[in-house]
Amino acid sequence: MQRGTFEFMKSVNKTTILNKIRLSGSISRADIARETGITPPTVSSIVKELIRENLVMESHLGQSIGGRKPTLLQLKEDGYYVIGLDAGSKTIKGIISDLVGHIHSRVEVEIHPNITKGEFLTSLSAVVEQLLRGFNQHIDKILGIGVAMHGVIDRETGTSLSSVNSGLINVPIKQTLEEKFVLPVLVENNSRAMTLGEYWFGNDESAVKCFAVINIGRGVGSGLIVDNKLIHGAQGVNGEIGHVSISLGGERCSCGNIGCLETFVTGDAIVLSAKRSISNAPENLTAEEVYRLAKQEKQEYIQVLEETGKFIGVGIVNFIHTVNPNKIVLSGGVMKSKEFLLPSIQQAISERVLIDKLREETVIEVSKLGDDITVLGAAALLLNELFYCYTV
Repeated sequence: MQRGTFEFMKSVNKTTILNKIRLSGSISRADIARETGITPPTVSSIVKELIRENLVMESHLGQSIGGRKPTLLQLKEDGYYVIGLDAGSKTIKGIISDLVGHIHSRVEVEIHPNITKGEFLTSLSAVVEQLLRGFNQHIDKILGIGVAMHGVIDRETGTSLSSVNSGLINVPIKQTLEEKFVLPVLVENNSRAMTLGEYWFGNDESAVKCFAVINIGRGVGSGLIVDNKLIHGAQGVNGEIGHVSISLGGERCSCGNIGCLETFVTGDAIVLSAKRSISNAPENLTAEEVYRLAKQEKQEYIQVLEETGKFIGVGIVNFIHTVNPNKIVLSGGVMKSKEFLLPSIQQAISERVLIDKLREETVIEVSKLGDDITVLGAAALLLNELFYCYTV
């Protein structure tokens, strides 16, 4: 066997063993060998490496099925840490997370609507600086920085090419942060980062082969993971489900089109719908206020949310027919009104889906991660790199 082939097989085996330990919680060397088909000597050798690299630790003795009790292995949660940044339109949130998504510190700063490129990069750096100042471990334990941001991202250069929410273009996030902090930096579109975060921390990833998140807030975006891989598309702009046309009429979208899903289901769309259909709706109405009034059993506001749910359901049907995922998780501020949205979402799907099997076997849930989904997704960018590419 050539040296390159040997190293490749070792890397594949190492990935398999590390992720078997991670997903199992605790497992013996013998069980790893039996469940993966990797020989016991190879398992023992690779486990030694993983322990030496501070990724795995021996925990406690397992049950004996004859002979000595096996020593169980588990992920060393505090072996390394990652920084996750959620660069939103109004705030920048930052966290330091361990290897399993436990948040050890967090920082949040507000940014103003007309922020310049330089001010934005300064604010990003300031959040990282605050996080590092409060970090009570050695800096060498920080693997890197993950950044999630709305808009079109060039992942290779880590540049935000365009962000409708902020109006900023060609922002060199990766270059700026790597030069300042001498840490690896990964930058991703926020919807795809959310998908990775939900997949890693809110979901049994071993049970789902095709997994999607649809984020509905100020805009609408989606992310897709197939066989543990985040899908980007040829130009890196897949997942723009908000700009799928569901009507020949309606409001003009920020993209210039008419009839985009985004113009029917975002927070702004909910407010516009309420003002049009409710004669005495307050002038300063917000989507949060629509939800509050619906909870007070104001029927006209309940109807606005139910109508919004129908449009979301139509968008999901299009997504199901195109992608055929096992599971779709709905996230974003709009889904805080889930008790009014989900029944009409499910009804629209039931009425429109192509075959019963799709309705019965496509799981649709609301995110369990709440407001932390994006910042955890940013952290997961580094963890995904670690557990599948070995950058330690």
